[in-house]
Amino acid sequence: MADLPTRYERVLSWLDHYLIRPLYTDRVRRLILQSFPFWVASILTGLVAVGYEKMFGWAEQLSFTWLSGTPWLAFILTPAAFGVSWLLVRELAPAARGSGIPQVMAGIELSNPAHHQRTSYLLSLRVAVVKVLSSVVLLLGGGVIGREGPTIQVSAAIFRTINRLQPAGWPQLSRQIALVTGGAAGLAAAFNTPLGGIVFVVEELTQMHMARFRMAVFTAVIIAGLTAQTFLGPYLYLGYPKVVAASGRVELVVFLVAVVCGIAGAAFAKTLLWLGNYRKRFTSLAAQAGWVLGCGLLMATVAYAFGTEGVGTGKPIINRLLFQNNGLTPWYLFPVRFVGMALSYSSGGAGGVFATSLSAGAILGDGVGRLMHVGVPDRNLLILVSMVSFLTGVVRSPFTAAILVLEMTDRHSAIFQLLISGLLAQSVASLLDRHSLYEHLKQGFMREALAENAQPTAAPEPAHVE
Repeated sequence: MADLPTRYERVLSWLDHYLIRPLYTDRVRRLILQSFPFWVASILTGLVAVGYEKMFGWAEQLSFTWLSGTPWLAFILTPAAFGVSWLLVRELAPAARGSGIPQVMAGIELSNPAHHQRTSYLLSLRVAVVKVLSSVVLLLGGGVIGREGPTIQVSAAIFRTINRLQPAGWPQLSRQIALVTGGAAGLAAAFNTPLGGIVFVVEELTQMHMARFRMAVFTAVIIAGLTAQTFLGPYLYLGYPKVVAASGRVELVVFLVAVVCGIAGAAFAKTLLWLGNYRKRFTSLAAQAGWVLGCGLLMATVAYAFGTEGVGTGKPIINRLLFQNNGLTPWYLFPVRFVGMALSYSSGGAGGVFATSLSAGAILGDGVGRLMHVGVPDRNLLILVSMVSFLTGVVRSPFTAAILVLEMTDRHSAIFQLLISGLLAQSVASLLDRHSLYEHLKQGFMREALAENAQPTAAPEPAHVE
């Protein structure tokens, strides 16, 4: 691996000498040379996202199999999986824990001349590998996690690595733009939602003017998304649910659902933050291991008592509610999933909250619809609105949440209800906390990265074009 940069430089030099320089003007050549590494990173992101999705699907199905056949195994496998997932992170890459989006946000903020070396703590290939392994192990043992946030961190790590491999004198985009573009490509590949990736960048990842990086982001999300579609097909994340035109009464229930789910999402974020702060009391290895074991045993109890409904990503639950809703979803499923999400995230392993927040919101929205005596045909709109609202309550990105759900379901007829519910959820969630879960966690990861011992002096990096 030591000569990898040299080989990479030779390939780039050959492409420039034989295929680019003879055919294009200097201005076009410069644009191509700037963009080419991002195209490579986008293809790699798409391939990794496909492999990660396959691994995640396999792990979730295997967890359903052993839990359905031998539920008492939960008291052995779940604590063991929680422990292994935590140990992988603790011993190999502490920044691989949790979702991944706060790490990307912190990395973007640290991508300046004074601190850019510290981003390796958050976004190295080592962190990416540990992220994938830890999250798959946690899901295999019955964790309630998603892969979408982790995919974003993995993608940003790929873009950062490719950007650092450029030879001296090669025209480059800035380190910050590389991470922003990587985050967008990761979300687009994870959900098959290219517009969601673009909106996510504008709303969540950066305060820079869009003109500085729009072409990089647009091409990255297209290439990463097309690469994923090449292997997975032109799928929708949630299919084509039927959404009927809402009556005046149902529209009022839409607003109620947005308020309830927005508050619930904010309460979930506050719960995760409280658990994270409480866990800091346990400083010794034995105490930390005891915390993880306790989370695993509590999660095992949930899995044993409620079966496959209480574990996994929750995507099968969303599909059942949207396409096979018999109106009999048990009332206790939302608190069960809420507890499972909190235990899994707080255990210290890797795993995201995007997909699980969508499923929690869907369950809660369906429940509110039942309480308000909304018929099953009208309830799909409430379920879509509730997914947007709960996710907004957690991450405070209403437009990203609305566009994601829109692209996942292709239900353009509901776009105004989705946008309005996202904004309403944002407003009520701000009453509980002005900042999102990711903003709180970002500050902690920045402090960790800055507190790390200085790395050995690295070879000077080439200048970056801002």
